[in-house]
Amino acid sequence: MIEVTVRKDEIKISGHANYAVSGLDIVCAGVTALAQTLIKSIEDLTDDKIEYEISPGRVDIKYGNLSEKSRALVDSFFIGICMIADEFPEYVWIM
Repeated sequence: MIEVTVRKDEIKISGHANYAVSGLDIVCAGVTALAQTLIKSIEDLTDDKIEYEISPGRVDIKYGNLSEKSRALVDSFFIGICMIADEFPEYVWIM
């Protein structure tokens, strides 16, 4: 199960979906793509500074006061992660 925590100043993602074998797991791939796109988008499209760590089965993103643009990117991430959780509720849990 992938657990996603979205707070005022951080996003934490941990675990593995175990929807399919490694390399074929579309749930893990979708969550990973959303997280990596959020990080790269904030870095490339805004002047906001974030801290992040990515490792197998874990993504931690920390931020302070975000601009409106970055908040929109975080909101977009949240919409996407909710869509995945709605489609695969036994594999993704939003805390």
